[in-house]
Amino acid sequence: MRHLSRSRRISVFVLITGLTAAGQSARLRTADTQIVLEAGAHTPRLLSLEIPGHPKWQTTASETLIQSAEIAGKDVPVQWQLDGNASQIDEKSVSFIYESATPHLRLTWKWRAPVDYGPIEHQICIENLDSEQIWIPMQDSFAFNWQVDPHSTLEHLFVEKGANTPSPVGTHQVALTEGYKWTGTSSTYGDLSNDQPREIIPWSLVENKDSASGWYAGIEFSGRTRISLSREKDSVQGALGLNPDPGPFRTRLEPGEVFETPVVFLGGFLDGSDGAGNVLRRWVRAVLGNPETWKDPNYPLVVNNSWGGGMAVNEAIALRMIQDDADLGMDMFHIDAGWFRGVGDWYPNPEKFPHGLAPIADNAHQHGLKFGLWVDWTQAGLSTAPGALNARHPKVRDWMVTDLPKDWQPEPFKGQTIDLGVPEAKQWAQHEVERIVTDYHLDMLEHDGYLVAHGCDRTDHPHAPPDPLNKCIYKSWGAYWVDSSNSTDVSYHAVRAYYDIYSKMRKDHPGLLFEVCNDGGRMVDFGSAAHGDYFSITDTYDPLSNRRAFYDTSHVLPSAMLETYVEKWPTPRIENFRYMLRSGMMGWLTIMIDTNSWSPEQHAEAKKEIELYKKELRPLIRDANLYHVSARPDGVHWDGMEYWDSERQRGVVYAFRGTIEGEKSHSFHLSGLKSDGRYRLRFCDRTAPDRTVTGQELMGAGLTVMLPVANSSELIFVEGEPR
Repeated sequence: MRHLSRSRRISVFVLITGLTAAGQSARLRTADTQIVLEAGAHTPRLLSLEIPGHPKWQTTASETLIQSAEIAGKDVPVQWQLDGNASQIDEKSVSFIYESATPHLRLTWKWRAPVDYGPIEHQICIENLDSEQIWIPMQDSFAFNWQVDPHSTLEHLFVEKGANTPSPVGTHQVALTEGYKWTGTSSTYGDLSNDQPREIIPWSLVENKDSASGWYAGIEFSGRTRISLSREKDSVQGALGLNPDPGPFRTRLEPGEVFETPVVFLGGFLDGSDGAGNVLRRWVRAVLGNPETWKDPNYPLVVNNSWGGGMAVNEAIALRMIQDDADLGMDMFHIDAGWFRGVGDWYPNPEKFPHGLAPIADNAHQHGLKFGLWVDWTQAGLSTAPGALNARHPKVRDWMVTDLPKDWQPEPFKGQTIDLGVPEAKQWAQHEVERIVTDYHLDMLEHDGYLVAHGCDRTDHPHAPPDPLNKCIYKSWGAYWVDSSNSTDVSYHAVRAYYDIYSKMRKDHPGLLFEVCNDGGRMVDFGSAAHGDYFSITDTYDPLSNRRAFYDTSHVLPSAMLETYVEKWPTPRIENFRYMLRSGMMGWLTIMIDTNSWSPEQHAEAKKEIELYKKELRPLIRDANLYHVSARPDGVHWDGMEYWDSERQRGVVYAFRGTIEGEKSHSFHLSGLKSDGRYRLRFCDRTAPDRTVTGQELMGAGLTVMLPVANSSELIFVEGEPR
């Protein structure tokens, strides 16, 4: 996982505000967020968060640190004492150090401002300085208790993952009134029973509507995490960190080992959720994103994926698709599931690819395309071929999360997950991923399925053992799953192993891209953003689902990282065809259709749209601010999205018409413009003449768009005129 110790050349401000008998205090500031920290004699605390020029969010509660640990089966009280000499305060970060004599533990309470804008990061590390093994209980990453005016009007916003398919709501804006209680959870697999609330992207925002300002917080980890929030009359309380349920959580620390809570970030904002999002997306790009990826001016890419034909892909189909992709002007050809000998046997099927995959990759490269590949590399099957991950092999069986019955069979592209937290399993996976990337000449690797174990009933793995009285083993999607008190510790170790594998791959292959799929959006989180390059944000690919998933996810993550797959959809008219394509053209664009099936008219139209995307839309998707200028898409009414780049004075409005016969026009109220500025409008499809209007008109009366055809679209380019 990512550590807070990474340094950058930045311009931030840390001020020691006082040294007292109790300890130290400091102020850490970015352009958007200022916090005041205090190290008490036994516990630290965050005193306040301030958005410059607006009321402070203040707290009187100290951070809750673990109060006991287990040694040789006995609970031992932990008494923390500030070590002022070891604590550090500099221009970039604050670290308060606490120690416990018995058991001998060191706790580091860290805050860091990685860049001079956006949120501030926080993490707690607990190191075992003892000579014995120590078990520690749950330590939250961050707990808060803000004091608020009991009469203040607060609103809570959170967004769901688009996993499987976006729900009818997706983006939740809820009044945060007295008695409000909420918990949002995130993991790498989602709820399999469908009787629990949808998982969230691990981020949450609270706005004081009276001051039009507020705060947001998120978790930079892909394992089992949770955010809780509640309100009493004069306080808003909550916590972020690992999910304590099912519990009780505990984790093992050998002598010298360190437990690291997931990194969290905390930031202040103005101008609503879009004001917060426009800072946070830029921050994610700068702090979490891969600099090598963002250096490429062709990022995000235009891709064609073979899954439009399901598992039927073979050499002839691949070569035919590559030829057409090059003609259409795409950037990458991506082979999805169906290329391999069997689940866990990640070698090309000789009947489908008699010459292997390397010649396919080389052919793509000769046509000016990158080459990407789908692999479910933590899944074991039953193949006994050399190099296969065979679930019946004694070594592999020891890596499994549970024993499999004799009649178990993998599904066509899903098997049984191994526990990456086991060092030998991690080592195998590292070697296998390296082999796949090298042997098949990959430019991009997509991981799918359940990369991180849901839970594990083994007692000899690095994670905590399960509780035999609190354990459930069940079958879903062909695999066996385990739920027990140790599930969060299982995911904690497995996620860290996954991060290590991908960190090494990035170091050894600087230009390699990683797609985070995980069954279409189940792993959309900030930890994945730090280790992958883009996300599949939903597993349902029709135009409405794509726009819904994008609407939700774009509140918190850079648009360039948000991939929507465009699948075959009824397009009786060319306007419907453009609507289908453009519903996937607001972020990373992947077309999941064998384009050789298109009519000449559709082929010509797609070529024009791809050129438009690459030349005019991609720069805005990369660099511009984003505004949600309509309600969330419902497929019936109009919806739209606005990009605006204030530096280049250029932008675009995506307009989508629904199905209501009487709604042939709609006005979008734009944001980010200057009231006294003048702006040239250019309608891409010529549905209206070009004209010049004022910013006041566009933000007040709005931009009116007329479309006579249901399920059609328009792109309206906006360009500021020199004053």
